[in-house]
Amino acid sequence: MNVQYGDACLSLQQGYERITKFMNGIRSGTDSPRPGEVHRVVAPESIAVVEAIVKENRPVTVNEIAAHMDMSHESAHHIVHDVLQFHKVSARWVPPQLTAELKE
Repeated sequence: MNVQYGDACLSLQQGYERITKFMNGIRSGTDSPRPGEVHRVVAPESIAVVEAIVKENRPVTVNEIAAHMDMSHESAHHIVHDVLQFHKVSARWVPPQLTAELKE
């Protein structure tokens, strides 16, 4: 099977594990959530509140945002960096438009 399918083929151990799961009633082939795995639920309302907090107080830290919003540090960091795309410049959060202007 490895010759025919290459890396897409299950190993013998993975085949045995799938058979065991099937025999125990687990019919899904997808992975179930693992303990410790980060689940981010970012609502538009929380994004708007975080943006208002940052615009009101630019030197605010991610930990302060997380404490104010009662969310994890990782979720607050995700909203500030990945969703809003703010960057720290001289201890203040700056939107991406201003960051580009500062670089020029």
